[in-house]
Amino acid sequence: MPAKTPSSSIAKPQPDDTAEGRSHALSALLMPKNGLMMAVEQALLRGDGAHASPPIAEQIAARLAGLIALDLLQPGQRLFETDISEILHVSRSPVREAIRILERDRLVEMSARRGATVTAPEERGLQDIFEVRTALYAILLEQVIAERPKDLDTVFEQFLPRLVQASSETPEAYAVQSFLFNLAIADLCSNHLVVDQLKAISLRTLRYVRLGLVSSPELVPRSVKSWRALHAAVLKRDVPLSIERSTQRIGAVLDLTVRAIRQSQPAANKGRARA
Repeated sequence: MPAKTPSSSIAKPQPDDTAEGRSHALSALLMPKNGLMMAVEQALLRGDGAHASPPIAEQIAARLAGLIALDLLQPGQRLFETDISEILHVSRSPVREAIRILERDRLVEMSARRGATVTAPEERGLQDIFEVRTALYAILLEQVIAERPKDLDTVFEQFLPRLVQASSETPEAYAVQSFLFNLAIADLCSNHLVVDQLKAISLRTLRYVRLGLVSSPELVPRSVKSWRALHAAVLKRDVPLSIERSTQRIGAVLDLTVRAIRQSQPAANKGRARA
């Protein structure tokens, strides 16, 4: 896979309430959904099946989250309720609720002066998320291997070929499949608290994973290899080894993404200095 230059979106000084900035957000909303956006929606539109379709606010939040994860709504971009409601032909109330959902998932932040603004990936938040994810995944694997080993085998049989195929396409495609793979494993766990916590950080995890893979696409094959190593441990029903390999896999993605964030910081500081 040819190497690509690291994503520089974090470093770009973003337009906010200018006409250019507002049209940028609107044009992003008009773009057709792709695989990554659909994956994000699956994570965000997590209901209990009581409704025929998710509430409008959750649908809007899922749409915006997909754009943020794809870097089509970039760090520093302001989200205006009026503009979003006009382009989506909805009232401002569900848009306001959608922004609250994104704030909960740390994809946007609110301030009295600027309103809703897309957050920038930052190293401290990344470290916290991956520390929690590593611990939760250990609990998840121990329980699923003990209670539903055959179902876990089936998930690996379904998703590993898709992961391999995606690895020959783009880093974004690979991020999608890895994301869906993890969700499928999580769905096997009977500990609903663990599942809920993993899904609560899934959007930020996806955003960070994509950032790391885009910055170093040549490392995607190494990620595939780590998934295969985890599969081998699962087939042996070796819980300690499975947890060890899962921890190594998550740690490798963490290191990759930390490098991507650090590479973006000098340019970001220059952008702020010029502002």
